[in-house]
Amino acid sequence: MPRFAANLSMMFSEKPFLERFDAAAQAGFKAVEFLFPYEHPAAEIAARLKAAGLQQVLFNAPPGDWGAGERGTAALPDRKAEFREGFRKALDYAAALSCPRIHVMSGLKPAGMAHDTMTATLAENLAWAAEQAAPAGVKCVIEPINHRDIPGFFLNTTDQAAAIINAVGPEKVGMQFDLYHCQITEGDLVKRVEKHLPLIAHMQVADNPGRNEPGTGEVNWPFVFKKIDELGFRGWIGCEYRPAGETVAGLAWFAPYK
Repeated sequence: MPRFAANLSMMFSEKPFLERFDAAAQAGFKAVEFLFPYEHPAAEIAARLKAAGLQQVLFNAPPGDWGAGERGTAALPDRKAEFREGFRKALDYAAALSCPRIHVMSGLKPAGMAHDTMTATLAENLAWAAEQAAPAGVKCVIEPINHRDIPGFFLNTTDQAAAIINAVGPEKVGMQFDLYHCQITEGDLVKRVEKHLPLIAHMQVADNPGRNEPGTGEVNWPFVFKKIDELGFRGWIGCEYRPAGETVAGLAWFAPYK
């Protein structure tokens, strides 16, 4: 049966961030993910996880200046030092939270920069990050993101991500397969999962259009989840969606998977 993790950056937003851990546990989740932990001490988040009986399964490495619109630095050749400093900070948090996955965001493509230059930079940074992460039992993941939500994002398709992962080494880097982004960019969800399953270390889900909970859009989620299970995926599926209303009121889709 698929295992779902609540995304606390998007879900349970009716409550302050640190109160969302208990809310997720009370709703039946056994694990959580979120975008960034860095506004809170790692020890405080770890205490909330322990008190709620939750597992932390994913968060993002520092992305540059998020408020200014930056969406990662890993593929930017002039930001290598910044990326590495940020990744070391992410590893410190991963150790404190016993988190096995760190999402590395490639960044936006600067005007005029060659695609091959960014690909090479991303691969180099991922190889370095994987070397740092392996002794801690942590795996880096990269995520293709659609151009509608993040215009200009460098990493767009599952094939592009797969090529980079294979170049660095699938044992070192995994794919964060977001079914929402894939539905917008490529479609054919089950076949895409089937094709890339050996590389997929984490999944995420939201319906399309709207990026709301499963069952609010065009995708036949019971069929998709059944096929993912049959294919043998045993990782976590993060619920990275914006609830259409109050979070708990929109969890009817989740009831069969508790």
